[in-house]
Amino acid sequence: MNETTTGGGVREYDVVVVGGGPVGENVAERVRSAGLTAVIVERELLGGECSYWACEPSKALLRPVVARADALRVPGLRRAVAGPLDVDAVLAHRDAMAFHWKDDGQADWLDSVSVSLVRGHGRLDGPRRVTVTTPEGDTVRLAARHAVVLGTGSVPSLPPVPGLDRVRPWTSREATGAREVPGSLAVVGGGVVAVEMATAWQALGARVTLLVIEDHLLGRMEPFVGEMVEGGLREAGVDIRFGTAVESLRRDDGTGSHGPVRITLSTGEELTADEILFATGRTPRTRDLGLDTVGLTPGDRLAVDDTYRVTAVPDGWLYAVGDINGRALLTHQGKYQARIAGAVIAARAGGRPVDDAPWGAHAGTADTAAVPQVVFGVPEVASVGLTTAEAERTGRRVDVVDHDMTGIAGAHQYGEDYRGRARMLVDPARGTVVGVTFAGPGVAELVHSATFAVAGEIPVERLWHAVPAFPTIGEVWLRLLETYRGR
Repeated sequence: MNETTTGGGVREYDVVVVGGGPVGENVAERVRSAGLTAVIVERELLGGECSYWACEPSKALLRPVVARADALRVPGLRRAVAGPLDVDAVLAHRDAMAFHWKDDGQADWLDSVSVSLVRGHGRLDGPRRVTVTTPEGDTVRLAARHAVVLGTGSVPSLPPVPGLDRVRPWTSREATGAREVPGSLAVVGGGVVAVEMATAWQALGARVTLLVIEDHLLGRMEPFVGEMVEGGLREAGVDIRFGTAVESLRRDDGTGSHGPVRITLSTGEELTADEILFATGRTPRTRDLGLDTVGLTPGDRLAVDDTYRVTAVPDGWLYAVGDINGRALLTHQGKYQARIAGAVIAARAGGRPVDDAPWGAHAGTADTAAVPQVVFGVPEVASVGLTTAEAERTGRRVDVVDHDMTGIAGAHQYGEDYRGRARMLVDPARGTVVGVTFAGPGVAELVHSATFAVAGEIPVERLWHAVPAFPTIGEVWLRLLETYRGR
């Protein structure tokens, strides 16, 4: 039996998880495998944003784009892939990768690991209590013996632009789930979502204009990354306008639901597009979670310690994992947090010691030291750990090692006219790698080797003995190390 029902009709579990995305699922599975009872509360689809409106559908849209770009550089393949993409096939593949927006498989998996499910909108109702309003309008009351875990993710942030509420703008959900290609698309933003969706929809046949308020793309990464991605987008035909903000919006027919969008820009120009996508950041989904019942402010990000306990709540029963704690807004990092939080909850419930020292079994050290990320575009970008700007901002001394990947034999094999660049940051005092960034075709698969180097704090002198296979793009590691040793 996975639950106990009290005399007041309250269903009692060891752990109550609010949010059934990959983060919540990982927490629930971990505590259940440790012998605790668990329930997940989910108001939408099990599997969450990543499965249906973000990671999976967006990469399904981008994979044919990147594969064609790579194939166009391979002798013998250019003629075969020179035509346009099969839009219907790409969208059908996207639908399949998003499980046709059905979560039956996820529900079956949850049942197979003996985690209960309550569908509906869950809210905190005081310490260790959660009240769920079901789709039928009923109320289910839950109580947690050991922990409540909040993993409700984030929602798109929309700027206060006059007319925005009347033009039905796209957010990341509409961008990944659109049923047809718009003739023209304006994308507002210069981050990962903006870059990836501009890449996908331009390749699928839309005329894309990218409106960026800054003077660069991907500002949180190394500067050369933004420059290379800008070059790839312009080569694909994307119109990029830097230093440009949206002043106001309207739909031509006045109804807000049909007709082109008229976009007044900060430059005084007016731009017309069939659709407009705002990719301007994300906000934690905490506004309607009942935070006020436990002394927290609705809408706020939840500050946590390295074991993912919410620091502002006494008695240590409330945990927050994934986007709502703001530490690293990436699905894989949220799942990492969930694995740690699950282990922490199980240890504390069993009266066992918690190893929360840096890199300990119960500490989320990678959130600050070794966060990997890939931008799927033309070119690809992969990074982990510090950037040069982050090192400067935090006063950390690093040696910067750059290498042009063009001359690597594996890069020549990958495709003609290969263009790529790599940067490695080394802590000179410890002799370890603390940050790596790659930009170029095929570099996504290099990120885990970089993550091993950073998270493992492997001395550079030992990395020298990790011999890259020839001829692969991974030979860039040898070139970076040779450059560093030659100084």
